[in-house]
Amino acid sequence: MLNLFHSGFVFTMTGLITIAVGGSNQDNQGIEGHVYRISGNQMPSPDVKLSPLKGIKTTLYIFDLTSLNQVSRQGQSMFYKSVQTKLVKKVQTDGSGYFKVSLPVGHYSLFVKKDSMYFANWFDGSNHISPVAVLPEQVTKIDFKIDYDAHY
Repeated sequence: MLNLFHSGFVFTMTGLITIAVGGSNQDNQGIEGHVYRISGNQMPSPDVKLSPLKGIKTTLYIFDLTSLNQVSRQGQSMFYKSVQTKLVKKVQTDGSGYFKVSLPVGHYSLFVKKDSMYFANWFDGSNHISPVAVLPEQVTKIDFKIDYDAHY
């Protein structure tokens, strides 16, 4: 069990929360979290309570850190026909959307697929697509939200 909090940071554009927590050895280095599917009307309303997030069984694709000029983008959407950086790993989530994967120290970009297209919906200030950092002996926690069918 991880029990030492080292550092944290939050991406606020689409609700990605990333928190790095300390581990005790190399086996506890990588990323873990959930992939959630969000759809329908997500507009805040005093009369309507939003449903809790629902995890989804899917494949998470982990590429070397990828910027917008390293993908073939479908118009101005969050869908990508191809990614030109190296695919590092693929990980299958369970029925609740949970995943955990060991990775070397580095910076990565996360995607899921809808049909043949890659999807990711947030960027950092340098136009890196869904970036995540893996620090030495730390597990970075991620909530990846698939919201292409949601209305805000």
